[in-house]
Amino acid sequence: MADSALPAPGTIGGAIDVTPHHKAPGTFLETLHSWVVTVDHKKLGIMYVLYALVFLLVGGVEALCIRIQLGRPENHFLSPEVYNRFFTMHGTTMVFLMGMPMLVGFMNYLVPLMIGARDMAFPRLNAFSFWMTAFGGLMLYYSFIGGSGLYAAGNAPDVGWFAYAPLTARAFSPGHSTDYWTVSLLVSGVGTIGAAVNVIATVFCMRCKGMTMMRLPLFAWLSVVTSALILMAIPPLTAAQVMLMIDRYLGGHFFDTLAGGSALMWMHFFWIFGHPEVYILVMPAFAVANEVIPVFSRKPIFGYPAMVAASVGIAFVSLGVWAHHMFTVGMTSVGNAFFALSTMIVGIPTGIKIFNWLATMWGGKIRFATPMLYMTAFLFQFLMAGLTGIMLSVAPWNWQLHNSYFVVAHFHYVLVGAILFALMGGICYWYPKVTGRMLDEKLGKWGFWLLVIGFHMTFDFMHIPGLLGMPRQIYTYEAGRGWDTWNLIVSIGAFVQAAAVLLFAYNLLVSYFRGEVAGNDPWDAWTLEWATSSPPPEYNFVADPVVTSRRPLWDMKHPEDPDWKYE
Repeated sequence: MADSALPAPGTIGGAIDVTPHHKAPGTFLETLHSWVVTVDHKKLGIMYVLYALVFLLVGGVEALCIRIQLGRPENHFLSPEVYNRFFTMHGTTMVFLMGMPMLVGFMNYLVPLMIGARDMAFPRLNAFSFWMTAFGGLMLYYSFIGGSGLYAAGNAPDVGWFAYAPLTARAFSPGHSTDYWTVSLLVSGVGTIGAAVNVIATVFCMRCKGMTMMRLPLFAWLSVVTSALILMAIPPLTAAQVMLMIDRYLGGHFFDTLAGGSALMWMHFFWIFGHPEVYILVMPAFAVANEVIPVFSRKPIFGYPAMVAASVGIAFVSLGVWAHHMFTVGMTSVGNAFFALSTMIVGIPTGIKIFNWLATMWGGKIRFATPMLYMTAFLFQFLMAGLTGIMLSVAPWNWQLHNSYFVVAHFHYVLVGAILFALMGGICYWYPKVTGRMLDEKLGKWGFWLLVIGFHMTFDFMHIPGLLGMPRQIYTYEAGRGWDTWNLIVSIGAFVQAAAVLLFAYNLLVSYFRGEVAGNDPWDAWTLEWATSSPPPEYNFVADPVVTSRRPLWDMKHPEDPDWKYE
């Protein structure tokens, strides 16, 4: 939509300023200093996302090394010690240093703009949260420096991203590798909790006039739900890590079974965090889909109240499903039945969401621009991930496939097929707002199709060696077990995905300098972030907006089709 077609300032309660506001560029050092000391939620959101993209590349390199090692039997590309460290660092990186910062970056940038606020509720806490998160990641990767022999690849953690006891006891992990894992995640966890508190306070206390809770964009709603889950899930992990440090250095015996402790207690504490963590990561993917699908379908979201209720329901039920990771540890039949049932129940609100997205698309004038392509793939792949999740909720089936590559394929279907695809689609969607430039559509579609092909080559075929009995977390395997060809295909697919991610990064960089000027509202959208200039000024809006519906910008541009009739 051209700038001239946008309404004049003041249309929504005198609130919208559509004129661009750009300061004259300073020296490099002045620019760097302004970013380092900033408390502007938009700059912090960009730094979170860039931080996450850097660690996406780092974690991707680790994944490629793992796949080279497993691409053929009896390979010696990595030593067992280095393989364990790469395996641990890959999982930790993708969950804590890519996924979490990425979702916090989206929430940081978009929530104040969507609710008509000038900034987050606590700007200095916001900056503190980012730098704590960044410091935690740098501390973790500092562990690679130094060391030799047994400590090849430095003191990088080597106990898996789940750090099961007693592997973490000093008898089995005598160096400082486990300490780096523990302390770095404690530090980054402080930053994540601070960000969650800030998002909740911002949404509840800083909404513009007329922005009731049932007029909130669904992105803001899911940001609140995600933040609430963070506040409930991170503390159990923090408590377990503190107990682990007491065991290692102060003579505690929380997880020492020979002294009356319990290794299973670590598993309970970790998975009380670990399974809600999946929903902490996937909720922002849902949030992106809730904004992108209606805009490119030219229809309001189907069943707004049901979508809100389903989001809250998923969060609530997700807190009671953690022990489906523990069907093989010897729980009672009652315990197994409870966690099998709760895992199946979480599929109900999730299914509501999928049907509502499909109903939004049904009969719409769908435009398959790059963001919508990513959302379409997200819908299909998340459905497939949900179906294999329901299969694994059945305790006898889970017993057979526990710790096999079938499980690895399942959760990568969620983490890559759903979360990464949705977040990449979100970056494509909001890139014009952040930079004022459009991404190259041709490069965007090439990158998308490469990622789709690579993803399905990798994770579709990864299910098969899992069904054939290939265990996860092994550094090599013997020939003749029927896994050879499948692992080769999986490894080739990983490199296709790597090419797609590099093309995506290239598109982001080149379009920033050469991309077509976007204008303020290139997608003809309807939420408030598109009502201000691209990129937005530091203060977001000249005056506080006043809204009367769930789609204020749409009502302003299309008075013949008001949003009130969809409420």
